[in-house]
Amino acid sequence: MIRRQVMRGHPVHCTTSMRKYILGKSALSFSTTARRRGYEDTIGNLRIGKDTRVIFQGFTGKQATANAKESIEWGTNIVGGVTPGKNGEHLGRPVLPTVREAMEKLKPDATGIYVAAHQAPAAIEEAIEAEVPLIVAVAEHIPIHDILRIHSILKTQSKSRLVGANAPGIISAIGKCRIGFQPLPCFIPGRIGIVAKSGTLSYEAVASTTRAGLGQSLCIGMGGDVLAGTNFVDALKIFENDDDTEGIVLIGEIGGSAEMDAAEWISEYRKRCSNPKPISAIIGGINCAPGRVMGHAGAFALPGEPDALAKIKRLEQAGVTMVNHPTKFGEAMKTLFGQSGRASSGTSTTGSSQRRGMHTLRGVRPTLQSHGSKSILQTQKRNLYIREDLALDLLRERGINASEYSGKGRRRMLAVAVDRKSLSPCIIASPATDPENPHAEAKKFPFDYRQGFNASLVPAIAEHLQLGSSSQESLPKLINGLVDLYMKKEAFLLETLFVERLGELKVVGANFGFDDAAFRSTKRQEDIHAFRRIEDEHPQEVEAEKDGIVYIKLAGNGNIGTLVNGAGLAMNTVDALADAGGKAANFLDTGGKATSETVKKSFQVILQDERVKVIFVNIFGGLTLGDMIANGVLLAFKELDMRLPVVVRIRGTNEEKGQRIIAESGLPLHAFDDFEEAAAKAIELANRS
Repeated sequence: MIRRQVMRGHPVHCTTSMRKYILGKSALSFSTTARRRGYEDTIGNLRIGKDTRVIFQGFTGKQATANAKESIEWGTNIVGGVTPGKNGEHLGRPVLPTVREAMEKLKPDATGIYVAAHQAPAAIEEAIEAEVPLIVAVAEHIPIHDILRIHSILKTQSKSRLVGANAPGIISAIGKCRIGFQPLPCFIPGRIGIVAKSGTLSYEAVASTTRAGLGQSLCIGMGGDVLAGTNFVDALKIFENDDDTEGIVLIGEIGGSAEMDAAEWISEYRKRCSNPKPISAIIGGINCAPGRVMGHAGAFALPGEPDALAKIKRLEQAGVTMVNHPTKFGEAMKTLFGQSGRASSGTSTTGSSQRRGMHTLRGVRPTLQSHGSKSILQTQKRNLYIREDLALDLLRERGINASEYSGKGRRRMLAVAVDRKSLSPCIIASPATDPENPHAEAKKFPFDYRQGFNASLVPAIAEHLQLGSSSQESLPKLINGLVDLYMKKEAFLLETLFVERLGELKVVGANFGFDDAAFRSTKRQEDIHAFRRIEDEHPQEVEAEKDGIVYIKLAGNGNIGTLVNGAGLAMNTVDALADAGGKAANFLDTGGKATSETVKKSFQVILQDERVKVIFVNIFGGLTLGDMIANGVLLAFKELDMRLPVVVRIRGTNEEKGQRIIAESGLPLHAFDDFEEAAAKAIELANRS
């Protein structure tokens, strides 16, 4: 499959020779030096187009069927699919029982996996074994340890590339190839390559570049999972050498360091290219709740990871133009095209009006909090974090000396966690725990998930911890105990504070987080999840959780209740309100498939916060329909005896229907399609009360 090589505007002159793709089956050629092939050699498999042959796993299922019909009508070359135990035909295309048989008979370039989270790991592994070049996993709530195992497998091969999980997928607007669930009406063929952690923010960016007349070339959903199969740098390598891509949009958020890696790559790219492609970006989560998981499974900071402000600063240093809302991407890119001498249509705005003005804000990081005579790490909420006393009990059951801190002895930090850079588990060690910056000297020691902890790492860990010679002998026992607990009970973070005492290591603080997806999707680890204590949690958050709503009550004097679909958009709504001078009272993500009933339930939760003076509904319709949201707002007014003013901003799928329903309701609702106008109205109403 050969894509056309047509250059529009001014050519890019790079100081290194242009790399070539062998399309569809192999990766970018980065060196003439002989080396062992690996996962990086699959990056080129991300180049999809009109000739890309696509299969679906779970092809005959309800969601896959609906998605396939839409995609086929749009132009995607879906050649068949797989449903275990079935042979036959579906949607006029063959159905086969295994991926291996589909590879032999249908010769696909890509597979979309449309099965439930508990079935997805096996489906991904089957696709890897069959050597499908591109594997797109859209499912949310795949257990972290299943993904760790999959990444361990991916590293050993050079045939298959994974996009996802928990991602909207990948789509070529030029080639009319969609492998995912992106809202097709937003896309037009064009010039902008987009890579994003957030689905809803990427849809907003697509709509903005469409309204600006720029359109899109290739859009890659990195996804909001803890571990992504394809990251920002992988996408940037594709965009650099894609003649259809003339500008790049990057959408990041809190969690991990992928944005920092992207900034480093961009810095090098701008040095080696005389006319580099312009890049604009946004980072969500500046005003996140410290230590909380902000909707996406991966939207939280592990020890030593940067916050949103650090990511913004580093991207700006790399020459990236930052915006504070995705609706600004279209005008920002037109401005950058004009500044770079590349062809652009339409009027441009000034670059300064598109820059983020948040860099002087102080980033808030998790800190040690004192509780009488003991200190514990402030918890990051990703069900399930267990009480410290229960965590210490788990250690004692494994023969590890553990008790409350007496106030004596130098505390050091030792943890087992996910290393998002190496896509593997790791030991994290810090020689000193400063209450103001507990992870300042943290260092990671990754190890392979399937092979387990490598004992040869112990001396380096002991040296970094600055342990006395008499205590070094007891370090392996602590590490092995933590690793055993981490692997067997599917933790994502086991963080301990310990002191040296009489030649031994004694744990005096613990912050243990276990994977909720392992329990919710597969009912594994029931004994660990029995440790959950509902009474320790915020009652409104627990109430919202029952309806699939992620609600976090923000600290302070926020007076604007927010109701948003999508975690990334919800984070950005809180940030953008702060930029405009407002104060959000909460983070609320209705989920990507919000219904009228979900919207009503969201209103119920928000109304229990007495600080709230106005409710701001910010919806971008992807899977969520604008008219459905509007009907949910009306339902809330009817059944909840609403007395607070409500500002509604609806864009995306069925936006005109939704706006019309709001406008014609006769209720005290304020309807907008522009975010800044809606935010200004919400702030005005909140301050008036």
